[in-house]
Amino acid sequence: MIETKGLEHTYDGNNKIGFPDIRLEKGEKMLLLGLSGSGKTTLLHLLGGLMKPQKGNISIAGTDISGLGSSALDKFRGKHVGIIFQRPHFVSSLSVMENLLLTQKLAGNSTNSSEIKSILEKLNIAHKANSSTRNLSQGEQQRVAIARALVNKPDIILADEPTSALDDHNTNEVVDLLEQQAEAYNATLIIVTHDTRLKERFPKRIEL
Repeated sequence: MIETKGLEHTYDGNNKIGFPDIRLEKGEKMLLLGLSGSGKTTLLHLLGGLMKPQKGNISIAGTDISGLGSSALDKFRGKHVGIIFQRPHFVSSLSVMENLLLTQKLAGNSTNSSEIKSILEKLNIAHKANSSTRNLSQGEQQRVAIARALVNKPDIILADEPTSALDDHNTNEVVDLLEQQAEAYNATLIIVTHDTRLKERFPKRIEL
């Protein structure tokens, strides 16, 4: 499902980081653990197609995304990769439903409000479908961000520091939610974090 080989990235022409090779099948889950500055966010951006590798290859669902042009890569990412950023970014002038419909449209998919409503119901946030994203609590924004990552039925879900600002109870709740939704879609789940509390939950992990 996802495989990387020989990935490297150089900052400012001097500081080179080499990343361990990754191989995950559909439905598997993994933790990428590392301190600030270890390159974990860079690796997430590479896996998500937000950055191009300077060296090495990334294959997702049989496609080498390293060789795709910008337009093709954007379309591929929209259809196959769901990303949950540490800080959710929405179009603030649009409602929750409108933001999610836009996500479907940008991926080149048909818009489907009933499908979106079903996802929101699973995440216990359907009552906010017509609310402005500006009026959501932090927890509600996080659930909408998860919904956005799921709306195009991705093969891979990437979560960037989803528990960094949470206490133990809410940390477990969010990770449970991510695992449940990944299983529901048979998606590969990769959580990128510095949160060592998650180590025991993920036998398969890479520490940078």
